[in-house]
Amino acid sequence: MARPPKVDELSAIEARREALRAELAALDERAKAAEQTARDAGRATLLTALERVKIAALTKQEARIIANAIGQHGGKAIADHLSRFRVP
Repeated sequence: MARPPKVDELSAIEARREALRAELAALDERAKAAEQTARDAGRATLLTALERVKIAALTKQEARIIANAIGQHGGKAIADHLSRFRVP
């Protein structure tokens, strides 16, 4: 028959469990920050490219639609789609 665990063993287990919960919470925060950074990684490149190109007037709604499309579909998909347009 198994002997019952000692009280100090249970407290050690609970302490370790709490430490692991805290570590997981910290990892979740780091992962969230990394995801946010990755989601915005292309902004500087796009802004640099936009500074070098003359752009006709856009409404706020048009600019938002373009930005949302890049955010939702990614730069490659939007670039591939836009490359189908012929530039005079």
